[in-house]
Amino acid sequence: MLVIMEDLAPDITRQRRLVEGFCTIDVDEDVIRAYCERITSELQLRTYGAPTIFAPEGDGRAENQGYDAFVPLIDSGISLYVWSGPRFVSVIIFTCKHFDSRTAVRVTREYFQCSQVVSRDF
Repeated sequence: MLVIMEDLAPDITRQRRLVEGFCTIDVDEDVIRAYCERITSELQLRTYGAPTIFAPEGDGRAENQGYDAFVPLIDSGISLYVWSGPRFVSVIIFTCKHFDSRTAVRVTREYFQCSQVVSRDF
């Protein structure tokens, strides 16, 4: 059964995009930092701080090892999750202004050299 989510705040501008894919490059903190700079630049999103990047090595299950990152935006934020083993990346862009979803997908696919990508608004 498909449930349509009611828009509880139609007067508040917000856009959400999920982009996921299997990347073919090695990802570390420098790669994540550079991606955050590129995606915010390409989407013309303003940051108010540097990305926060976590790599909880050894905590949790081995198959979930990787990175979590957050970019604080003046108009909300971007969350990024990387699973190092399967080379899987998941990006959630949440803003209170409109951005070009196709650009978000293109930049993510190209930057991480993804072999396969799925994406959707929510």
